[in-house]
Amino acid sequence: MTDKSRKTVLIIGATGGIGGAVTRALAARGWTIRALNRKPEAAARTHAALGPVEWVKGDAMNPADVIRAAEGVSLIFHGANPPGYRNWKGLALPMLESTIAAAKASGAMIAFPGTVYNFGPDAGVFVNEEAPQNPKTRKGGIRVEMENRLRETAQEGTQVLILRAGDFLGGLSANNWFAAAIVKPGRKLRRVVYPGVPQVGHDWAYLPDLADTFAQLVERRDELGAFERFHFEGYWFRRGIELAEATCRAAGNEKLPIRRFPWWLIRLASPFVETFREMLEMHYLWRKPLHLDNAKLVAFLGEEPRTPVEIALRDCLIELGCMKPPTVKAIAASRKNAATA
Repeated sequence: MTDKSRKTVLIIGATGGIGGAVTRALAARGWTIRALNRKPEAAARTHAALGPVEWVKGDAMNPADVIRAAEGVSLIFHGANPPGYRNWKGLALPMLESTIAAAKASGAMIAFPGTVYNFGPDAGVFVNEEAPQNPKTRKGGIRVEMENRLRETAQEGTQVLILRAGDFLGGLSANNWFAAAIVKPGRKLRRVVYPGVPQVGHDWAYLPDLADTFAQLVERRDELGAFERFHFEGYWFRRGIELAEATCRAAGNEKLPIRRFPWWLIRLASPFVETFREMLEMHYLWRKPLHLDNAKLVAFLGEEPRTPVEIALRDCLIELGCMKPPTVKAIAASRKNAATA
């Protein structure tokens, strides 16, 4: 393998939140980025902010397309995710099989973002990598099946890395709870909506930090086993409502009202809207705490990348068009206050 191919990655799902964040993180470290898309010309225009990307025409559901796109790469990042929770059974596993076929053909490592959907009530509150995976939901069962398939793939000789995180913050994609429910993208922030029980803890991952963690891990692949799993803690809010409170502070207005999420309306409309039915299935994660234990990750990396939460939230609000970027004067004043605090 040449030096160039050793740092060439194929991103599956580069136009999504986690895929886009990993694209930027690896590009900043000198990786050559190749991305699969059914409409590469349109993707190049609408996602120019991702930087220099070689867009390759292909469908993640077609193994031949992915195998062809993965020629000469050392890493495949599988960030494909059915949008709006729709048709997981019909899409998630077949897309993963395409990635597995391509990794076997190219000799590439697979990097995969794990979720907390895998865990049922028996996992407990503080969850490490060895916790039992006995989900009570269909999507949780599919995620377990995907990880089991990746374990089998590793046993067959393909290196696999899974990095698990909670709900996402950041990125331009609206396919996450923060952008889809807590704030309204493109509108000035007038209120914050919180989907969970206020006093129940919740884990959040800031995508740039999560992507940086992926980048650090794959660049040390020679120190990893054939099948590795790490948990990313991110921001653990012991009182879940603290996320909403911090969002108000990041917006510069602590008096913004915090409203409850209308689960009753989601339930009422769920017979007619597939996305709502799938959202309801994951309602349990907003009623019970699940805190990811990152001890293994910290032991390996030394520390977990973590942007101060209010800075991360401010950047999220700016990205989503909920507030204007701060002026140079405001930035200077903020730095001065931080220096004297």
